[in-house]
Order: sequence, then C-alpha cells, then structure tokens
Amino acid sequence: MMGYSLATVLGLAFLGFAVGTFGTLIGAGGGFLLAPALLLLYPHERPETITAISLAVVFFNAASGSIAYAQQKRIDYRSGLYFALASVPGTLLGAYTTGFIPRQTFNLVFGCLLFILGWLVFINAKQRLLSPQTSDPKATTHCHLVDRNGEEYRWFYSMRLGVAISLGVGYLSSLLGIGGGIIHVPALARVLHFPVRIATATSHFILALVALMGTIAHIALGAFAHGSRRTLFLSLGVVLGAQFGAHLSHRIQGTWILRALANALCLVGLRLLFLH
Repeated sequence: MMGYSLATVLGLAFLGFAVGTFGTLIGAGGGFLLAPALLLLYPHERPETITAISLAVVFFNAASGSIAYAQQKRIDYRSGLYFALASVPGTLLGAYTTGFIPRQTFNLVFGCLLFILGWLVFINAKQRLLSPQTSDPKATTHCHLVDRNGEEYRWFYSMRLGVAISLGVGYLSSLLGIGGGIIHVPALARVLHFPVRIATATSHFILALVALMGTIAHIALGAFAHGSRRTLFLSLGVVLGAQFGAHLSHRIQGTWILRALANALCLVGLRLLFLH
C-alpha cells in the first residue's frame, strides 16, 4: 500500500464492491460505472490509463460473476464463445485508438453514448420480451437451456447479426474501458431475443473473455504504467461484489433489471456531459 492511505485503499475497494454488485446484477460488468467514476476521481489522468484500469477490473468482475452464473446454469457458452471471438478485432483496434483521443472529447463521446443507450434501454424495458417466431428466416440459431432451478428457456436468433454486433461492441468496450456489457445486454435481450436472465449471464461470460483480451492489449501498449495498484484495490472489492450481484439476480424480474440499467446509464451519461 506504499503511496496510498488506508482510507484510499478501503475507498477503492468499496467502489469496486458497489460496481461489482450492480454490474453483475445487470450483466454489464460495471465498466460503464467504474470508468466515469475514475474520470471524476482522477480528472487529470490520461484516457488510456483510465480505460486500462477499468477494463482490467471489468475482467475480474466478469470472471467472478461468470463463476456464479455458471453454478446457476444460465450461460449460453456456445453463443458466448462465438460472440467473444467476433469481438477480438474490435478490441485490439479500440485499445490502439484510445491514446489518440483528447480527454474532453473522450468525456463527451462517452457521456453521449451512455445517455443514448440508457434512453433506448428504458424505452425497450417497457415492452414485453418476446421470443421470435421459428418461421423467421433470420433466426438460424436455436437455443435451449434449463437452469439449476429447473426453469426452461427456448429462443432463436441470427448468428450473423450477433457476430456483427459483437465486432462493434469489442471496439467500443476497449476504446472506452466499459467492457461492452451495457451494449451486449440490451442487444442480446432486445435484438437477438435472449431471455433477460440468460442475456445477463451470457453477457458476463463474454465480458470475461473480451475484457481479458483488451487488458492484455493495454498492457502491451504500456497503459498500466501508473494504474496497477489502483486496479488491485478495486479488483479486491469487485470480486466480492460480483458474487453478491449474481445472488441477487435470480430474485429480481428481468424488466426491473433493464430499468435499473437504463437509469444508471442516463444518470452517468449526463454527469459526464456536464463534467468540466
């Protein structure tokens, strides 16, 4: 803890716990909350350092949450692996691009993206999540899953569309350090018609793989030169918070999960837009 007071260490650990709990609950990894928080806490830090720290913490959060969701048997591993692989090119490009963006521009782009996504999720959360018809020519992939509680899920989606979405998610997640869950969860639930509980669990599995690749890319580019210890303190809290969030997830209805995600996105987005 050399160079950091006990209060700072505990504060970062508590922030990690809060991010891990809420991020895992909604399947978003928490990066969309952590990155803005770090931008507020360290207003003079370079964007690439902020995204590197956030993405590394997202990895620990997603890995811990994925273990909990695996025990609940709610992860669609096949789809998750395909989507994670599709994210690789975008992840590498996003890590490279971050270093060329000025801090004020970074805040503006991030804030706009969060607010727009929050508004779209809020609108969609009012609608009932329906599975597509089997006659839909685009629904080429059929899925069936039974969770630990015996609840059965069936859904159908277009693999090509899912891969295309994942490519863009990989770029934005690595560019902004958000992990991509804030895009993947509504995309899986609304566009690809995944059941919300399966979408949050599968998104976490994808996040663990994508965030790991993005973190490795940031390390290779030297972005961790001033952020390794902060990453450690945050990760200690986020691992515990992820387990707690996964435990809460099966007690809350899918619609409320989406609404919580929408509110968080809009509030954080507005805060960043007015950050000077």
